[in-house]
Amino acid sequence: MDILSVDSGGFSYNAKCGGDVRLIPLYASGMSLIVLLLQLAVSRKVESVYACEFIGCILYSPFATTTILHREDIRDWSFPAAFFYASVLSAISLFNYQWSPTTTRHNILLLLVLFRIYATGTSGLSSLPPNPTRYIRRRVLMAQTRLNHNHSDIHTVIYPSSICTREPKNPMKEPNPEQTASIFSLMFYFYLDSIIVKAGRVEHLAYDDLPPLPDYDCAAYLEEKGFRCHLDIQAGVKRRHLFFRLLRVFAKEHVLECVAIVVDVLTSFISPIAVNRILSYLEHDNTGITPWFWILWLFLGPLLYGASQLAYSFIVNKVSVNVQSLLMQLVFEHCLRIRVRADSVEGGKEGDGAGKLSNLVTTDLSNVAGAMHFLLPLFVVPLQITLGVVFLYNVLGVSAFVGLFVMLALAPVPRFIVNKLGVVHAEKMKKTDARVQVVTEVVNVLRMVKMFAWEGRMDERIRERRKAELDVLWKGRLYDMLSVTTNYVIATFIMLSTFAFYTVVMKQELTASKVFSSTPVFHLIRMQFYNFSSMINQVVRAKVSLDRLDEFLTHTELLDCYSVTRESCAPVGVVGFRECAFAWSEEGTMFRLSVKGEVVFRRGGVNLITGPTGAGKTSMLMALLGEMHFIPTTPDAWFNLPREGGVAYAAQESWVLNDTIRNNILFESAFDQERYEKVLRQCALEQDIELFDAGDLTEVGERGLTLSGGQKARITLARAIYSSAEIILLDDVLAALDAHTSKWIMEECLLGDLVKGRTVLLVTHNVALVRPVAHFVVTVGLDGGVSAEALVPLGCLPSNLEVLKDVKDTTVESVEDKPTKSDGKLIVTEEIAKGRVGWKALKLFLSALGGNYPVIFFAVWMVGIVSADVGMTLQTWYLGFWGSQYEGGGPVKASYYLSVYSLILVVTVLLRTMTVVHYAVGNVRASRIIHNTLVASILRSTLRWLDKTPVSRIITRCTQDMGAVDDPLAQAWSAVVEVVVSAIIRLGSVVIITPVFLVPGVGIAVLGSWAASVYLKAQLSVKRETSNAKAPILAHYGATVAGLVSVRAYNMQNTFKQELLSRIDHYSRVARISWDLNRWIAARMDFLTALFTASLASYLVLTRSANAANTGFSLTVALEFCSLILSSVRMYNDFEVQSNSLERIQGYIEIEQEKPSRRMGGRLLLGLLVGICVLRGCRRSIRFPEVLHGLSFHVRSGERVGVVGRTGSGKSTLTLALLRCILTEGHVYYDGIATDKINLEALRSGITIIPQMPELLSGTLRKNLDPFDEHDDVVLNAALKHAGLFSLQDDSDEVRITLDSNVASGGNNLSVGQRQIIALARAMVRESKLLILDEATSAIDYKTDVLIQDALRSKLSSDVTVITIAHRLQTIMDADKIMVLDAGNLVEFESPEVLLRKEDGVFRNLVDNSGDSAALRDIAFGKNRIG
Repeated sequence: MDILSVDSGGFSYNAKCGGDVRLIPLYASGMSLIVLLLQLAVSRKVESVYACEFIGCILYSPFATTTILHREDIRDWSFPAAFFYASVLSAISLFNYQWSPTTTRHNILLLLVLFRIYATGTSGLSSLPPNPTRYIRRRVLMAQTRLNHNHSDIHTVIYPSSICTREPKNPMKEPNPEQTASIFSLMFYFYLDSIIVKAGRVEHLAYDDLPPLPDYDCAAYLEEKGFRCHLDIQAGVKRRHLFFRLLRVFAKEHVLECVAIVVDVLTSFISPIAVNRILSYLEHDNTGITPWFWILWLFLGPLLYGASQLAYSFIVNKVSVNVQSLLMQLVFEHCLRIRVRADSVEGGKEGDGAGKLSNLVTTDLSNVAGAMHFLLPLFVVPLQITLGVVFLYNVLGVSAFVGLFVMLALAPVPRFIVNKLGVVHAEKMKKTDARVQVVTEVVNVLRMVKMFAWEGRMDERIRERRKAELDVLWKGRLYDMLSVTTNYVIATFIMLSTFAFYTVVMKQELTASKVFSSTPVFHLIRMQFYNFSSMINQVVRAKVSLDRLDEFLTHTELLDCYSVTRESCAPVGVVGFRECAFAWSEEGTMFRLSVKGEVVFRRGGVNLITGPTGAGKTSMLMALLGEMHFIPTTPDAWFNLPREGGVAYAAQESWVLNDTIRNNILFESAFDQERYEKVLRQCALEQDIELFDAGDLTEVGERGLTLSGGQKARITLARAIYSSAEIILLDDVLAALDAHTSKWIMEECLLGDLVKGRTVLLVTHNVALVRPVAHFVVTVGLDGGVSAEALVPLGCLPSNLEVLKDVKDTTVESVEDKPTKSDGKLIVTEEIAKGRVGWKALKLFLSALGGNYPVIFFAVWMVGIVSADVGMTLQTWYLGFWGSQYEGGGPVKASYYLSVYSLILVVTVLLRTMTVVHYAVGNVRASRIIHNTLVASILRSTLRWLDKTPVSRIITRCTQDMGAVDDPLAQAWSAVVEVVVSAIIRLGSVVIITPVFLVPGVGIAVLGSWAASVYLKAQLSVKRETSNAKAPILAHYGATVAGLVSVRAYNMQNTFKQELLSRIDHYSRVARISWDLNRWIAARMDFLTALFTASLASYLVLTRSANAANTGFSLTVALEFCSLILSSVRMYNDFEVQSNSLERIQGYIEIEQEKPSRRMGGRLLLGLLVGICVLRGCRRSIRFPEVLHGLSFHVRSGERVGVVGRTGSGKSTLTLALLRCILTEGHVYYDGIATDKINLEALRSGITIIPQMPELLSGTLRKNLDPFDEHDDVVLNAALKHAGLFSLQDDSDEVRITLDSNVASGGNNLSVGQRQIIALARAMVRESKLLILDEATSAIDYKTDVLIQDALRSKLSSDVTVITIAHRLQTIMDADKIMVLDAGNLVEFESPEVLLRKEDGVFRNLVDNSGDSAALRDIAFGKNRIG
């Protein structure tokens, strides 16, 4: 019942509601005043106020005064009093910043109360008789109501909110505009206007120009919110599928999404209802309600619909970024817990390993993030279809249920296709994993590939995997096309069956108002089928990815400390084992370390661990660190490594971060200059650091590529020594060091003050050197058995050792005061393209898409698109034409029109299908060509480019960016062309009916284009930053996994997690802005759509220039035209955004390449006789200083040359120069021909180099020895025998290594010594005429080394030239010549006997101070006597 009504005197009040309503404003004002006074007693500071609040309230007073002009009751003054009080509150808000928020909120509530009273009083306005006085008073009341409504509601939504923060007591210094934006600003993204304006003023919107990340989106907060409570199973979370765990984390957001979805569905029917009422007015000239009311709703409908979509998108996009953040944390946390070799001991499945991990955090995370709209097919589709059927029932009667029956009958067809699509996508992901695994592996060993001239063959291997992937991709394209076509046909058939039943069976007239009001609803149903198909495809991909993630998180073997709960019975503080065994996995049988009895290492002293190659010395350290699976053999079995005082670890494969030398040594420890300088001195790093222009601020590059093996080893050692850990584990750190440096380390480091009192466990083969300083020795046998021997009681060691006389006792220059010549930067910051997508990148895609006959391809494609779209427009027009036949009043043969309409439909579907298939062929071709071009370019890059390019960037190009080319880019380009063609055809259709709207239509297009241009400039900058923000995350993953044992040994997991959180926040900051900018343009385009459609409807209603059928056709097509403008902007934006991947690929296609191979000299190296080297200078690149200076020497065919020199003297650089891998000044001649004149592939094919850290491929041992199946097993087994492998194992051993043994990626399931033996066997199989051994036996025990050297002397052909770089002098003492390098200079080059007779010679000095000079002289002179 109304509490306020209008009569001739003004207002009359109804007291039946329980009191006089005139007192309500006074009550509200009084309560507000009381509460306000209480609040002001504890007032708070404020941020802003609005002057419009005060002005608006002042304007109420005249209107309110009119309500009491004819009243004498004092209660009638309540309204003016309330408005006066509201004005006072506004004034306080305007002039007092401290009280502004409180008074403003009171004002809003008061105005809403007043609006409720006024709005109720207008309910009877429409029934007032046309009396002038009453008309005036009605207008006054309407003005009051409108003003009060506008001010109260608009004030509510535009008033800025207080900062929304997760930590009110510790807010952000600079909040994100999103956190302070009003409801109105949030709804329509006005808070992003400043970003758009800024983007228009600069060439590129840099990362620092973007708003900060809201603190509730920070990775640390998300970890606190959901990671520990709902996701991490190790934290006690219930073991459920990952999907349900994520669902619980974002339950609140999903509820809000459902609310937005309901509003979205309801508002989608506003436009069809308005069109129905307008056309009914044109048909019958009287509908009871003025058409202008429906034209108004035709304007408001799209705005409300767009606002609900914007609200939904805001929530979904936020959740999408947050889900990626959480999953990246979850995968990283899990990586920190997995057993390093658990998945590689028995060999891996196809696609396992680093490639799978890269795919998990790129493709799979993208799939999951792209399916955050999973609620749409669950809620929108059934709700939209249900309301659509209700609407159709009101328009078309029971025929609507016929369409519903047809829909239900055909529903299994899309489901069947979706199931097939899921199977295909799962298969595609497996093929992608396999390809990514191969690409990752090849990129990681790319230097080896280039040195062996395997580029072409590795290219073929990658192409085979790519072909298998594209075959499945093609199958998926066909299923996608079938899914889309089926859903379109089903939706259209539903409409056709409904119309057929309505006209043929029910004998009803299908008028224009019924056709064009039902057609948009059928279009909505059709779009739901299409969206259902599209969303289901995404959901299926996401399900496959979630299953893969869940499998990785739940089925990967973890360390015992995470998977096994076992009480330790170990004595407190001891380091050792008792009655136990260790394996690399719970089910692994390949290797087992056994400890019988008790082995306890000496605390506070040096403990030596020794044994033959492959016996398990490294495994003993891994067992102590908890990296291996513990198998107790007796009830009182135990192992223990006290962690309280800290543990430091130096791996055999030196692990360094892509950072400066200083940061690698500090490793997050506090910088102590005095201690740091001592560490540099004791680890013999002073002279090395002086060689770098930037000193210890020099970046070492990815995997330490700018350092020699010895330098990396000493930096790793320095890290352990600098730490404050009580226990230090050193895994063969002396293997890469020369005799000088090794003795210096023994004297200054292991006996130095920084190690004194600390427990050291040292693995080494150099027993003779280390034994004098050792307190305890543990020997590991080939059978995995362990024996121990105590040497010297603690404290009884000699005070010092005899130190080499030529080692200078130099003082370390102060690190902080040392001047530097450069900043030491190596890794170049990834370049970001600026402006629009370049033609060169676009040409790369279009030329690959068109193939060999681009003109024919694009001509056929365009004809198909235009024909299919004309057919779709003709369908809409023909329905109107059919409806117009009923206006004449004569009989209409419905079956005829149904037949023609069906024919148009069939032809359109056929054209559309053929066009899609034609484009899919080009799409697959483009994917193949671009991928092959990219891989070929990378394989033929130079070492200089590899030095400054992180592997993670290369892998990102081959995974994430190629994934964009395979699917999103191709689909976006197709969508752009199709949408633009459709928009042109729709605009032409409107202009044909209403020519006057050519100018407004073009105007709308121009406005839309302008808005799109300013939007795209901002979006492209942000998207490029987003693409580049992903690579650092992948690099951090790679670096952490590579040094996982070291990270866990140093207990640095939290530090690395914090670094990951920082990089994730960097990514989330740009990703959030990218998503929000997409909705900013949508809000503006929704307004243009509403404006154009309402204007067209107004014109058609005013002029009556077209009949109802043409009017309905114009309105329908106009709505489609406007939506297509928005779609074109979105699609073009998607294309530009995805083209960023194309630009990045194009950039890697244009990288620096090695000179192409020449035809000349293709077979010269098969008969190499003489090698002459004249090098005036050698350097890795122009940016690097010279390493070799003025070398000139001559080597005859069949000679054995030994190369010695201290670490960093240029020995490895010389080998690169011989292979033409680096810049050289001067020439290297083979058979009198300079290497720059010889075919590069032939040059490297005829030379085999064995690096100190050999690189192996995943697969069987046979595949590593003979990757291309060129030799039989007899040759391979002979090579293994000569290389010394069989001497390390017994034929009866069940776990012995054979040709069928699996080798993990990089050879991670083998010891370094075993890898060196395999690399040596591979070199023997190649039968090269020049064999270069670069510390190839440094990790092999002395006994096996002797066997290998004997094999090299006796088994190689007499014309094979061998150049051996070694720190072990016994390895090269029987060489024909010895080359001594020092600081890049050739200081000696003669036979060993000549050099040994040379007084004060460098080589003689090395031998005399080796500790084994007599034996070395016997080898040298004995060989001379034999010769």
